[in-house]
Amino acid sequence: MLTYDLSNKTGPLYVYLYQSLKKDISEGRILPGTKLPSKRTFADNLGVSTITIENAYGQLESEGYIQSKPRKGYYVVDIPNFSIKKGKVKSKNKKSSVKETEDLFDISSNRADADSFPFSVWSKLMREVLAEKPHQLMDNSEKTGVYELRAAIADHLYSYRGMDIDPDQIIVGAGTEYLYGILVNLLGRDKIFCVENPGYMKPKLIYESNNVRCVYANMDDKGINVREIKDKKADVIHICPTHHFPTGITMPVSRRYELLTWANEKKGRYIIEDDYDSEFRVNGVPISPFFNIDSSEKVIYMNTFSKSLAPTIRISYMILPEHLLKKYKKELGFYSCTVPTFEQYTLASFISKGYFEKHINRMRIYYGKKRKALIESIEKNIPFEKYEIIENDSGLHFNMKLDINMTDKKFKDFLRGRGINVMAVSDYYMDDTMKDHHIFIINYSSIDIEKLSEMIKMLRHPDSK
Repeated sequence: MLTYDLSNKTGPLYVYLYQSLKKDISEGRILPGTKLPSKRTFADNLGVSTITIENAYGQLESEGYIQSKPRKGYYVVDIPNFSIKKGKVKSKNKKSSVKETEDLFDISSNRADADSFPFSVWSKLMREVLAEKPHQLMDNSEKTGVYELRAAIADHLYSYRGMDIDPDQIIVGAGTEYLYGILVNLLGRDKIFCVENPGYMKPKLIYESNNVRCVYANMDDKGINVREIKDKKADVIHICPTHHFPTGITMPVSRRYELLTWANEKKGRYIIEDDYDSEFRVNGVPISPFFNIDSSEKVIYMNTFSKSLAPTIRISYMILPEHLLKKYKKELGFYSCTVPTFEQYTLASFISKGYFEKHINRMRIYYGKKRKALIESIEKNIPFEKYEIIENDSGLHFNMKLDINMTDKKFKDFLRGRGINVMAVSDYYMDDTMKDHHIFIINYSSIDIEKLSEMIKMLRHPDSK
């Protein structure tokens, strides 16, 4: 059935319809001999009156493009010697003439290894949820997320991180970006938010897009600098104390108590603890979160399943102190949970039945082997005086300082030409004051171990052409 968009058209509808049909006939999209839809059928399909169709057909017939056959309908006329202007049709299978550059090795990406995702378990749990919870799936979840998921998260955090929390303190949302926006509304747009420098640019951009002032404080060897936080008159700080990105610093307990002291000096000050990849620690048990030493309800804890499971699982959560939870329910309780109920129940089952813990333990071993193989390959293929590995037992990246005679940007472009995509710590500074330390971020979560030697050999003589 022919169809045209007649919405928001100026002038008589029949004129626009007539012009559209004429164009399609002229360009060969409607071939000679084609029977046009009946006036009533065409009118019903387009949502217009039969008079509109009749007028359009009448104009086409008067100009000789179509003809009416009694009791049969309207047909497109075969015009002798008519030069048809063929319209340009885009081939769906045609490949772009521009060759896309594919990185042989992308060590800037922190995406999860697709082969490591527990697809069979996840699909089994999805089927179980469909069979066992048909009525719950058709209901809207609680505003803060389905209780089963929040209870499963609370149990996991208690056994794995030593966090004793009430499931009601947990707010589930589709990604941390959404939760950042919620926090702006909860804490107030009059607050000055402070982020780490260097650090992820996204939190700063999100806070600024929510019309709040966002400043930054530089890092030292213990984490974010407390003196600079005070100098910037910050009210809220957003930090990654367990495994800072990109430096890899783990904040010692002494600095954590300094920050708590700062937060307690004035009402309305808060610490947002972003614990995004804390599950993966190469040696020892996971580091206790900042949240555990807070006795004054100053720490807001945030985490996501994007790192531990897959980036496409857009399920994150935050834990609010009791007084902020009351304020949230009073002022923002109208917000609906942004994660589909189906996915919430599936993840709840994945956690409560022990699959998540097994997955984390398996991935710690898997990523540990990758890390070990990568470091061994570096040690084997690059002269020891040309590099320094800046180790940290947490997260899925480490930093490597290289002895090179070029800028960070030039070195990255050089490697890009060899098919290697890498980022430098200098890329994550909020300003231009700290550049070219020649420290590069090695994300190894998605690296192909079998091709490690090939990649490292490309780094062996970086100054050569």
